Amino acid sequence: MTDFWSVHGWLFLLGAAIFPRITMLLFASVPFGLLAWAGWLFVPHLTVAVLATTYYWETNPLLCIIAWFFAFAGTGAESKFAIRAR
Repeated sequence: MTDFWSVHGWLFLLGAAIFPRITMLLFASVPFGLLAWAGWLFVPHLTVAVLATTYYWETNPLLCIIAWFFAFAGTGAESKFAIRAR
């Protein structure tokens, strides 16, 4: 089992939380399929949470729970910002 901290560091974690599209595009080492690209385009925070849970749940469950918190909070904040921008 791979530990998150043996593959990534704090900079990647911060980037995935704040700028998930850019971080996944530039630094993710996960093979992307069609569904992952659709997630990257439409719901990037949720995609980060799903990938984190898939790959790191066994070794870092707290990190995965925090990723899900950011997924719901980040997606909600983006939606509110988009509605206000209109």
